[in-house]
Amino acid sequence: MGDGVAGMAAMRPSQLDSAYSWFHRLVALACLAMGVFYWIRLIGFYPGLLWRFDLMPIHWKIASVVLSVLYPFAAVGLWLVASWGPVIWFLCAGAELAMYGPLSSYFGTRTPLLVFHLCVAVIYVGLRLALYRRNRLAQK
Repeated sequence: MGDGVAGMAAMRPSQLDSAYSWFHRLVALACLAMGVFYWIRLIGFYPGLLWRFDLMPIHWKIASVVLSVLYPFAAVGLWLVASWGPVIWFLCAGAELAMYGPLSSYFGTRTPLLVFHLCVAVIYVGLRLALYRRNRLAQK
Protein backbone atom coordinates (compact mmCIF):
# COMPACT_ATOMS: atom_id res chain seq x y z
CA MET A 1 0.00 0.00 0.00
CA GLY A 2 2.84 2.38 0.72
CA ASP A 3 4.32 1.83 -2.76
CA GLY A 4 1.07 2.96 -4.40
CA VAL A 5 1.05 6.24 -2.49
CA ALA A 6 4.71 6.88 -3.30
CA GLY A 7 4.07 6.11 -6.96
CA MET A 8 1.14 8.53 -7.09
CA ALA A 9 3.22 11.27 -5.50
CA ALA A 10 5.88 10.74 -8.16
CA MET A 11 3.26 11.09 -10.90
CA ARG A 12 2.04 14.47 -9.70
CA PRO A 13 3.03 17.35 -11.98
CA SER A 14 5.65 19.74 -10.71
CA GLN A 15 4.93 23.37 -9.92
CA LEU A 16 6.55 24.33 -13.19
CA ASP A 17 4.27 21.98 -15.13
CA SER A 18 1.25 23.36 -13.29
CA ALA A 19 2.29 26.94 -13.99
CA TYR A 20 2.77 26.08 -17.65
CA SER A 21 -0.73 24.54 -17.85
CA TRP A 22 -2.38 27.42 -16.01
CA PHE A 23 -0.62 29.95 -18.20
CA HIS A 24 -1.93 28.17 -21.29
CA ARG A 25 -5.45 28.18 -19.89
CA LEU A 26 -5.38 31.87 -18.99
CA VAL A 27 -4.17 32.77 -22.47
CA ALA A 28 -6.86 30.45 -23.89
CA LEU A 29 -9.55 32.45 -22.06
CA ALA A 30 -8.10 35.68 -23.46
CA CYS A 31 -8.09 34.17 -26.96
CA LEU A 32 -11.69 33.11 -26.58
CA ALA A 33 -12.66 36.63 -25.51
CA MET A 34 -10.82 38.14 -28.48
CA GLY A 35 -12.46 35.64 -30.83
CA VAL A 36 -15.88 36.63 -29.47
CA PHE A 37 -14.93 40.28 -29.99
CA TYR A 38 -14.19 39.63 -33.65
CA TRP A 39 -17.41 37.62 -34.06
CA ILE A 40 -19.39 40.50 -32.56
CA ARG A 41 -17.71 42.74 -35.08
CA LEU A 42 -18.64 40.40 -37.93
CA ILE A 43 -22.31 40.02 -37.10
CA GLY A 44 -22.80 43.72 -36.39
CA PHE A 45 -24.11 43.27 -32.86
CA TYR A 46 -22.12 46.19 -31.48
CA PRO A 47 -23.35 49.64 -32.53
CA GLY A 48 -20.59 51.71 -34.02
CA LEU A 49 -19.06 53.06 -37.17
CA LEU A 50 -18.02 50.27 -39.56
CA TRP A 51 -19.01 47.55 -37.12
CA ARG A 52 -21.08 45.67 -39.69
CA PHE A 53 -19.38 43.35 -42.12
CA ASP A 54 -21.06 44.85 -45.16
CA LEU A 55 -19.87 48.35 -44.20
CA MET A 56 -16.24 47.42 -43.43
CA PRO A 57 -13.37 48.24 -45.75
CA ILE A 58 -11.74 45.21 -47.36
CA HIS A 59 -8.71 45.20 -45.02
CA TRP A 60 -11.00 44.99 -41.97
CA LYS A 61 -13.10 42.28 -43.61
CA ILE A 62 -10.04 40.11 -44.17
CA ALA A 63 -8.61 40.68 -40.69
CA SER A 64 -11.95 40.14 -38.93
CA VAL A 65 -12.74 36.91 -40.74
CA VAL A 66 -9.28 35.42 -40.25
CA LEU A 67 -9.01 36.36 -36.57
CA SER A 68 -12.59 35.37 -35.73
CA VAL A 69 -11.74 31.83 -36.89
CA LEU A 70 -8.17 31.55 -35.61
CA TYR A 71 -8.68 32.93 -32.09
CA PRO A 72 -11.23 30.30 -30.96
CA PHE A 73 -9.09 27.62 -32.61
CA ALA A 74 -6.06 28.88 -30.67
CA ALA A 75 -8.13 28.93 -27.48
CA VAL A 76 -8.98 25.24 -27.85
CA GLY A 77 -5.35 24.31 -28.53
CA LEU A 78 -4.10 26.33 -25.58
CA TRP A 79 -6.78 24.98 -23.23
CA LEU A 80 -5.82 21.42 -24.15
CA VAL A 81 -2.11 22.32 -23.79
CA ALA A 82 -1.64 20.91 -27.28
CA SER A 83 1.54 21.64 -29.17
CA TRP A 84 -0.35 23.44 -31.96
CA GLY A 85 -2.13 25.88 -29.60
CA PRO A 86 0.79 28.29 -29.16
CA VAL A 87 1.48 28.12 -32.91
CA ILE A 88 -2.04 29.31 -33.76
CA TRP A 89 -1.82 31.96 -31.02
CA PHE A 90 1.47 33.13 -32.56
CA LEU A 91 -0.29 33.54 -35.93
CA CYS A 92 -3.04 35.62 -34.30
CA ALA A 93 -0.59 37.72 -32.31
CA GLY A 94 1.59 38.24 -35.37
CA ALA A 95 -1.41 39.36 -37.39
CA GLU A 96 -2.46 41.84 -34.71
CA LEU A 97 1.09 43.08 -34.24
CA ALA A 98 1.20 43.80 -37.97
CA MET A 99 -2.28 45.35 -37.94
CA TYR A 100 -1.73 47.71 -35.03
CA GLY A 101 1.99 48.23 -35.63
CA PRO A 102 3.19 48.94 -39.17
CA LEU A 103 -0.33 48.98 -40.62
CA SER A 104 -1.77 51.29 -37.96
CA SER A 105 -2.71 53.83 -40.64
CA TYR A 106 -5.36 51.30 -41.76
CA PHE A 107 -6.35 49.69 -38.46
CA GLY A 108 -5.61 52.31 -35.81
CA THR A 109 -3.52 51.72 -32.71
CA ARG A 110 -4.15 49.39 -29.78
CA THR A 111 -1.00 49.67 -27.70
CA PRO A 112 -2.35 47.70 -24.69
CA LEU A 113 -3.09 44.74 -26.96
CA LEU A 114 0.41 44.85 -28.42
CA VAL A 115 1.91 44.96 -24.91
CA PHE A 116 -0.30 42.01 -23.92
CA HIS A 117 0.92 39.92 -26.86
CA LEU A 118 4.55 40.77 -26.15
CA CYS A 119 4.18 39.92 -22.44
CA VAL A 120 2.54 36.58 -23.30
CA ALA A 121 5.37 35.79 -25.71
CA VAL A 122 8.06 36.63 -23.13
CA ILE A 123 6.37 34.56 -20.40
CA TYR A 124 5.87 31.65 -22.79
CA VAL A 125 9.52 31.69 -23.85
CA GLY A 126 10.58 31.87 -20.19
CA LEU A 127 8.43 28.89 -19.25
CA ARG A 128 9.65 26.87 -22.22
CA LEU A 129 13.28 27.63 -21.34
CA ALA A 130 12.68 26.61 -17.72
CA LEU A 131 11.08 23.33 -18.86
CA TYR A 132 13.96 22.69 -21.25
CA ARG A 133 16.54 23.37 -18.55
CA ARG A 134 14.76 21.11 -16.06
CA ASN A 135 14.58 18.28 -18.60
CA ARG A 136 18.28 18.68 -19.50
CA LEU A 137 19.26 18.52 -15.83
CA ALA A 138 17.07 15.47 -15.29
CA GLN A 139 18.82 13.63 -18.15
CA LYS A 140 22.27 14.06 -16.58
